[in-house]
Amino acid sequence: MALPILMFALVMAGLVDQGQGSTCASTFFSALVQLIPCRAAVIPFSPIPPSETCCGALKALGQPCLCVLVNGPPISGVDRSMAMQLPEKCGANFEPCTF
Repeated sequence: MALPILMFALVMAGLVDQGQGSTCASTFFSALVQLIPCRAAVIPFSPIPPSETCCGALKALGQPCLCVLVNGPPISGVDRSMAMQLPEKCGANFEPCTF
């Protein structure tokens, strides 16, 4: 499991912030790293709900950075529609991301 995460991180290392509306203070890569605890909840067809650690990381990251991730380049092993459901599942009052 460490190797896919490492490869995932290395692929994203060169990408930069692509903010929308409100800006994200994090780069694409740092936002991605911050949400690693959410990985199990956003893989395609995952029945696993987000953990408390995931929800805490999501709330700390904020809506603009989540939108940077879901609107950015494809992320291997991540279902974008499931990622967009994280705020609701975590009880975060985020505005929906626009495409």
